[in-house]
Amino acid sequence: MAVQRLDADAAIARLASFDAVIDARSEGEFAEDRLPGALNWPSLTDAERAEIGTVYAQVSPFEARKRGAVRVARNIARHLEREAAALPRTWSPLVYCWRGGQRSGALATVLDAIGFRVSVLDGGYREFRRAVLREIEPLARALSLRVLCGRTGTGKSRLLGALAAVGAQVLDLEALACHRGSVLGPLPGHPQPTQKAFETALWSRLRTFDPALPVWAESESRTIGRLRVPEALLQRLRDSPCVAVEMPPPARVALLLEDYGHFVADSEAFCDRLAALRELRGGATVGRWQAMARAGQHAEVVRELLREHYDPTYERSMARNYAGFAAAERLALADGDAPTLAAAARALHAEAATAAAVTGPLPRRS
Repeated sequence: MAVQRLDADAAIARLASFDAVIDARSEGEFAEDRLPGALNWPSLTDAERAEIGTVYAQVSPFEARKRGAVRVARNIARHLEREAAALPRTWSPLVYCWRGGQRSGALATVLDAIGFRVSVLDGGYREFRRAVLREIEPLARALSLRVLCGRTGTGKSRLLGALAAVGAQVLDLEALACHRGSVLGPLPGHPQPTQKAFETALWSRLRTFDPALPVWAESESRTIGRLRVPEALLQRLRDSPCVAVEMPPPARVALLLEDYGHFVADSEAFCDRLAALRELRGGATVGRWQAMARAGQHAEVVRELLREHYDPTYERSMARNYAGFAAAERLALADGDAPTLAAAARALHAEAATAAAVTGPLPRRS
């Protein structure tokens, strides 16, 4: 049975039909980014790649190929012993490496010889990556977005979750970026993905949306943590209708103390993050906030952060960057509790779905 070679567009179109997607690159390459759902069966590990590269440069290409073949054969044997013993003859994987060359070719040859129905991504991850970058812009421009705006602590992220729960289409960029989008945004135990992995996850999510129906998202800056929002999507967010979420200050403080409970539990970690505000707010102000945090006065620190830092910054940014902010529909929430958010989500979802049925999706910008 011959190995089938597929270009990136054909492989992407058939992605859901494969029984497995096998990444034959090293563990380091795999960690940086990969096809959605891929499993890592390295033909060569990071250390082995470095070793073979040194032999290639310092001894000869022929000696490097001999040593490489030994290591590839051993690694493929280990993968088969560990993963393939119970697989049926009808198992149909897509295999790829960096360029669709020797590493994926060696693995595909062995799998094909066994009798599996093997496809190889022609051009490898490199061509997949090019396809992702090529498709993000038209996918973003096709979105019929509704953007949740609102000051920090008004429950926008929670409301996105409530909208998803009632069946609305939701694009949660902060969830994809593993970051809450501010100086206090890093999530403990959840490092941000690489830029490439973020863009692949975003591309994968964008492909699930029906462009005829509204998609809810949160207003974002150009960057979320250290990750950049693609320009086409950022512009689409900024051009779309907004819903301004409002909440009384005490409820905002309570919500933030819940959502950032890790800082309440670890005042030193809170102080470390506050230190990033020294340039903007001055050493004296930040030092006072740090002293208050160490004294357990977390609610007071949050109140001052909102009043002196987050709210003024937010108002300036929204007025400058979001065209629909001035005319935004107002949504007043009493608090960030689940029943409140669920009721608001049901109303927003019903209203947006009705509007889409009457007027159709938002016009696409060229």
